[in-house]
Amino acid sequence: MLSLLQPCAVRALRPHVTPIVARSFNASALMRDDSKKTTHFGYRTVQEDAKRTLVKGVFSSIASSYDMMNDAMSLGIHRLWKNRFVEMLNPRGGIACLDVAGGTGDIALRLLDHARTKHADRETSVTVLDINAQMLTEGQKRVKDTMYWNTPQVKFQLGNAEDLNTPMLVPEHKNPPASTLRNPILPPLVSEPIPDNSKDLYTIAFGIRNVTHIDRAIKEAYRVLKPGGIFACLEFGKVSVPLLTEMYKRYSFSVIPALGQLLVGDRDSYQYLVESIERFPTQAEFAALVADAGFLLPGSAEAQSMGLPTLSSAGAWEDLTLGVATIWTGVKPFA
Repeated sequence: MLSLLQPCAVRALRPHVTPIVARSFNASALMRDDSKKTTHFGYRTVQEDAKRTLVKGVFSSIASSYDMMNDAMSLGIHRLWKNRFVEMLNPRGGIACLDVAGGTGDIALRLLDHARTKHADRETSVTVLDINAQMLTEGQKRVKDTMYWNTPQVKFQLGNAEDLNTPMLVPEHKNPPASTLRNPILPPLVSEPIPDNSKDLYTIAFGIRNVTHIDRAIKEAYRVLKPGGIFACLEFGKVSVPLLTEMYKRYSFSVIPALGQLLVGDRDSYQYLVESIERFPTQAEFAALVADAGFLLPGSAEAQSMGLPTLSSAGAWEDLTLGVATIWTGVKPFA
């Protein structure tokens, strides 16, 4: 497992940053107000219990057009980010992967393809977990056209990133009378507990900003990973060049919701997605959350003592496209 992470150029986490983050960044205050039980849904303040339903509604609305909109919003660059994400992890050796918020199967297929084409590995497996049944159905449709369908290498499961140990109620799925390309016959979804210390690799790409309690989701990742297992998150970050920050924000708020309206007739869902990006923690703040959950960050003395690759200047994350997207990783210690 220690060979999963490969050396890469990352943004440095300077020695003075961590104490400042520890003093000034309160993860619980950002994610929720325990006294009022409210949280944010984009720029709106909502009851905690309502956020999960609202997020599910957003992704139910855009499930069938999700990948097309990703291409439109990022000009196709999201494909390069995801390729970099998987290449850095370099999965192989028959490992057990859990891809959370991975409904459409995009990351899962990249993991399986990489293991197969780079290492002739047909033993590595991926459980694709998502809170939204419609997104999982889109993923099933995609994987149905691949060699991994009906093999132990891929499994689709309904689940909540904040509580991977509690099964969810699986909605009834009605198959068509006959299978067609657009509406194939699919097996029912399942929802099962993810046991402690059962996974070698946990991935989550562009999904963790949508959970109600980010800190709880990261702690659940820690629970289900084996000692030596890797946590890997790809998410929108903060642009690292000050002069470009305002330009990027204007593009996000002016163009992306308009594209949503033009291409799929849904402005509100994409307005929420833009707002959720803006509300997401900074790179250093999120790295602090990963460390607080118990993970060792790349470049730390402890991680190096475990034989992990040495990253530049004790780096804790890697910025992509000037910080528009960012990769964070951590390793679960052996003791």
